[in-house]
Amino acid sequence: MSEKKKVSFAWAFKQFIWPRKNIILLGLFLIILKSLSGLVLPYASKNLIDEVIPNKDMQALTTLLIFVCSAILIQAVTSFLLTRLLSVEAQHLIALLRAKVQKKLLTLPISFFDNNKSGALVSRVMSDVEGVRNLVGTGLVQLIGGTITAVISLVILIKLNATMTFFVLVPVALFAFIALKAFGYIRPIFRERGKINAEVTGRLTETLNGVRVIKGFNAEEQENKTFEEGVERLYLNVKKSLTATALMTSSSTFLLGLASAGIMGIGGYFIMNNTMTYGEFVSFTLFLGFMIAPIVQMSNIGSQLTEAMAGLDRTQELMNMIEEDNPEKRLVVLNDIKGEIVFENVSFSYEKNKEVLHNISLKAPSGSVTALVGSSGSGKSTIAGLAATFLNPVKGKVTLDGIDLAEVNLNSFRKHLAVVLQDDFLYEGTIRENILFPRPDASEEELLLAVKGAYVNEFTDRFDKGLDTVIGERGVKLSGGQRQRISIARAILANPKIIILDEATSNLDTESESYIQKSLGVLMQNRTTFVIAHRLSTIQKADQILVIEDGNIVEKGKHEELIAKKGRYFDLYTYQSRI
Repeated sequence: MSEKKKVSFAWAFKQFIWPRKNIILLGLFLIILKSLSGLVLPYASKNLIDEVIPNKDMQALTTLLIFVCSAILIQAVTSFLLTRLLSVEAQHLIALLRAKVQKKLLTLPISFFDNNKSGALVSRVMSDVEGVRNLVGTGLVQLIGGTITAVISLVILIKLNATMTFFVLVPVALFAFIALKAFGYIRPIFRERGKINAEVTGRLTETLNGVRVIKGFNAEEQENKTFEEGVERLYLNVKKSLTATALMTSSSTFLLGLASAGIMGIGGYFIMNNTMTYGEFVSFTLFLGFMIAPIVQMSNIGSQLTEAMAGLDRTQELMNMIEEDNPEKRLVVLNDIKGEIVFENVSFSYEKNKEVLHNISLKAPSGSVTALVGSSGSGKSTIAGLAATFLNPVKGKVTLDGIDLAEVNLNSFRKHLAVVLQDDFLYEGTIRENILFPRPDASEEELLLAVKGAYVNEFTDRFDKGLDTVIGERGVKLSGGQRQRISIARAILANPKIIILDEATSNLDTESESYIQKSLGVLMQNRTTFVIAHRLSTIQKADQILVIEDGNIVEKGKHEELIAKKGRYFDLYTYQSRI
């Protein structure tokens, strides 16, 4: 077994099996009881054929039947208890683990989500953890219980007839060897299947989210082709694992069938030579079934455990990732803040040796408005991302009230932060629920103040259900301007000290923009604000305007000062004015 497999099983044992040792031990006891009660029938068969029937002993027959029926009842009760105890606990654990993985996901940095499809991550939360049911559920217990049953049956078989038992063990050992090799081959296939499944799910999620774009560009055919290629890869992967599983199944059928045929021959020979009774032969055959059945069952359980470990490998990989809010480094907890943000010689790169910001230094005093302008890809959003702690500087530092943000507990910082994005995210639900998102416990009065502040009531008053209107997935039933006003109302309700406005007015028509400009004036009052805007007419009143080009601040000043300089800002402004 490789080191990676050892580590994974050790992790799984520590995380899932050991904390539930009492339930698993009880399950093990029940399965042993079930297995032992199952051995009553082959034992009773020998007595029935060799003693009870020849002696015509009715009392012994009655006692034997009571004994066998009691054993059957014990089997039925233990089977029910096993399902109720272990299977239910396994499903409970899956629910807990899904919640734990989702919780871990939300602690990871923005860069992780930029590099992974949302649909693939959904698959990791929902599918990868399902294998744990085979560890805590009946799978692992059946594996152990089956082993014990097989060993007990083997001891009884040797006592009944050692020669016949040895003949059986040769094909069984050969089957066990084939099964072990097959498991080693299957595990990487199952691991790869998880990745392919996540990719296909991810692409399907994107397709459904972007259905308007697909239909708008008549691109259904290419999407169908991409999805078909994905499911073909998934099919080929499943085909590989099915081939290995089929090899195990056919091997067991052939080798164990061969053993059964040989036993018929050897048993017949022994009976004809009077060295074995009919009862012993029937009993041997039944006990043989009790030895072989768990071995065949173990091969199926082995496949399930192999699949489970492949999924848990990926879960472990995720759970071991370093959290964004690293408790070892981010020790400073903020309470009240003034809101002064300073960049000191900050450089940043998304990829190694490819800087997108070069030694940026700027100061955003508490309560000031800093506007970032420049061409697309110049680094405006990167500066905003650094101020919001979505990104961390490669060189230099960003400070808040003189404290390095790299050392600040992110939860304590983001309580004072609100972000309004160009394409802001709205949940499927009502307008009310979306505005209340940052503060679900806000009063009706606070909610209505935010609604009026962002002029949301200007359009909700026309809706039959007002604020309780359902807006569809991502707010698809609303216009861009209406969605943006809901986002701003959400920010007003959050009552932040620092605001990031990324193209907050870019989706608005002229009428909506006039409403938003008024509401932004209320929102930005006495709050440190970073505004990214292509519409330069919206930032003329900013306390400072930074012109960003190729990751550098090329100009800095107020609107009038920059117009007077007749530099890059002047060019951008006059160009837009002509338009």
